[in-house]
Amino acid sequence: MELTWPIAAAVLFGALLHAGWNALIKSSRDKALDTALLQVLGCVVGVPLVAIVGWPPAHAWPYIAASVAIHLGYYTALSRAYHHGELGLAYPVMRGTAPLLVALSTAAAVGESPSALSWVGVLGVCAGVLALGLSRQALQAPRSVGFALANAVIIAAYTITDALGARASGDALQYVAALYVVHGWPFALLVLARRGRRVFWEYTRARWPLAAVGALASMVSYGIALWAMTRAPVATVAALRETSVLFAALLGTWLLKEAFTAQRAAGTALILAGVVALRLG
Repeated sequence: MELTWPIAAAVLFGALLHAGWNALIKSSRDKALDTALLQVLGCVVGVPLVAIVGWPPAHAWPYIAASVAIHLGYYTALSRAYHHGELGLAYPVMRGTAPLLVALSTAAAVGESPSALSWVGVLGVCAGVLALGLSRQALQAPRSVGFALANAVIIAAYTITDALGARASGDALQYVAALYVVHGWPFALLVLARRGRRVFWEYTRARWPLAAVGALASMVSYGIALWAMTRAPVATVAALRETSVLFAALLGTWLLKEAFTAQRAAGTALILAGVVALRLG
């Protein structure tokens, strides 16, 4: 398996979509409700897709079940990280730490050992991503950083779980369609129980058009990543996917009026150098 330019281009497009739906959640007035709504609408999108492509084979379902449990923690930590800090802080911290954890775990979990140049790429992307997010804001928002770091561990766990599941399934599209039909409900039901049906319904009526776009972006982004992990090393794809932080920084600056500093410019340069190393590795 190797990372070809077409696969890299697809992963970069998925990274843009990933940054987009995260910016959508951050821009909302209620992060938990918005996250829950995206998951419900992801199920709505997934149902007709499953009708077209079918369900994955039985031996892929243990991975889906594990992923559902892991994603419950992911969405909980995600909404709390965005509640306590900026997109430009929480997003880089969680996404910049996870690829290193994935790379450290793939030898045992997936049987893949990154080459020396690939390690340079992983470290370059991680360093650049963290440079984009870690600043004085980290001291001002310790709870956001705490939730983001916890989420990095969760991201690494579901990345490896779903990569193994997609490979076991033999069809990444079947796997991601089935995953989206079932994985968002635990968190959505938890939010519904806490907020009540009236609040959830009123929020849904006002927000569903944007949330539907976000749900579609989330599914396509993750589908691309899992497809790429069936054709290229998991650690390489996981690191390349975190170039989404570049897009998140731009979206945070453009849409959310967050500052784009010299430190973020330096982080951008490190990420680009890491991408080149990943491709050559």
